[in-house]
Amino acid sequence: MTPAELSASLLAIVQGIAERRRATATADDGAAAAPVEMTLADAVLERPRNRDHGDWASNIAMKFAKRLGSNPRELATEIAGELTETDGVASVDIAGPGFINITLEAAAAGALAKAIVESGGAYGNSDYYAGVTINLEFVSANPTGPIHIGGVRWAAVGDSLARIFQAVGGVVTREYYFNDHGAQIDRFAHSLIASALGEPTPEDGYGGVYISEIAARVIETFDGDVRDLPRDEAQELFRAVGVDFMFADIKKSLHDFGVDFDVYFHENSLHESKAVERAIARLRELGHVYEADNATWLRTTDFGDDRDRVIIKSDGEAAYIAGDLAYYLDKRERGFERNIIMLGADHHGYIGRMMAMCAAFGDTPGVNLEILIGQLVNLMRDGEPVRMSKRNGTVVSMEDLVDAVGVDAGRYSLVRFSADSMIDIDLDLLTKRSNDNPVFYVQYAHARTQAVARNASASGVDRSAFDASLLTHPTEASLLGALSELPRVVQQAAELREPHRVARYIEEVAGTYHRWYDACRVTPLGDEEVTDLHRTRLWLNDAAGQVIRNGLGLLGVSAPDRM
Repeated sequence: MTPAELSASLLAIVQGIAERRRATATADDGAAAAPVEMTLADAVLERPRNRDHGDWASNIAMKFAKRLGSNPRELATEIAGELTETDGVASVDIAGPGFINITLEAAAAGALAKAIVESGGAYGNSDYYAGVTINLEFVSANPTGPIHIGGVRWAAVGDSLARIFQAVGGVVTREYYFNDHGAQIDRFAHSLIASALGEPTPEDGYGGVYISEIAARVIETFDGDVRDLPRDEAQELFRAVGVDFMFADIKKSLHDFGVDFDVYFHENSLHESKAVERAIARLRELGHVYEADNATWLRTTDFGDDRDRVIIKSDGEAAYIAGDLAYYLDKRERGFERNIIMLGADHHGYIGRMMAMCAAFGDTPGVNLEILIGQLVNLMRDGEPVRMSKRNGTVVSMEDLVDAVGVDAGRYSLVRFSADSMIDIDLDLLTKRSNDNPVFYVQYAHARTQAVARNASASGVDRSAFDASLLTHPTEASLLGALSELPRVVQQAAELREPHRVARYIEEVAGTYHRWYDACRVTPLGDEEVTDLHRTRLWLNDAAGQVIRNGLGLLGVSAPDRM
């Protein structure tokens, strides 16, 4: 019996009790009693911390007792009486004020191993966000230099979150906001020209080897001597071509890191298409725009912001927030129900105005618009911070991290912590082939499942038989319990926007698998005959490998067959 099947049985029992009580209330009062709405989300099961309390626990009785005119323990007792009659349930106990603890029969619990193998890559998936359109905007680094380590963290977390949303049925668009409108692009072009002409880096410009490399590539595209061009023409050349080269490098770095975007949205298009004017006109129609001090303002204080925001300055130029208005409206007009923006640690002050903007359009902050803020990453080597990249001159980049530890270790190390926590990453640890290295620990567990399968095949053990009742060793119960958790963990990671839950979960599965491996053999010893126990354990071994593989896949990390 899978956790989903048990949840469905539990829900059906409570729905039946509710319907009977409603019918009784209707008969007594003569007026139709209102039905009590409940869904599968109300019948969520949890693993008890103390396994002596059973395989699963539910608080559904405490959740619905008041609405069903009962106290929680009485309702739990009624539910338990019916649940005990369910096939595969060995016993049901009531604890505390109304917790329902469920113990499955060995065969019912063990059947999960076969179900996981048969489900394959789909195990862990659900329809939690079925059909929900999600725009996930992340990284969006300015095209003025390589992606620094903060952006690299969002690349790992954002792509993992997109994969998790897709696993629970979400229709996800990964979007990169290409900031090609503004003063930083001018400074980038000035820096390229200075490098090409052998001049010092402008005081407000960009330095590093990458600037001279891109400047040289721009020069190669020009049929003639760039020094002969008037400064304004050179500025336009280096601006247009240089930004294209820089952004192409950013795209390649992301692709090599396993991150590809569905949409690259150009900020400049918002201004060229009059989208800014349309957004302001919409807000004006809604009564939220006013004129004062020769400027145009958005009355964001009506929606919780600390002050109103200028959207068109007194000189007629659009303020930065004007682009945000147009971009948000564009996303909503493209049909995205949920718009999630992932920003760096220096953007906390951005949240209030953005949520006020969302509300001004008539939308719901926190639903139609969410903003996730990531914290800083410190790279450590030999106990000391890694502060500077030789190529970039100022920051540690994606390429630096990948060169140091590889894509898998880089992605895993960045995603295994809550994104709102500051983290220190030990580069020395991530290159070690030891259990102290978390990505090695998990990948090694997967490789071990594959080695066991190869050895089983060589010994004549196959999956031609499956008898779940044979999986009685305590480590087998623990492993089955751990494997059963993947659907819940994936849904919770999606709901809370916390991919690190998947990483921590598969580390737990890896540890539980290693303990099972030490205690239970899949292949016979010596001249021992192959039995159904060996064959059934092979199913369990392969189920563990599938769960680890699925979990790693959600993080964009490979699951090697050999290490």
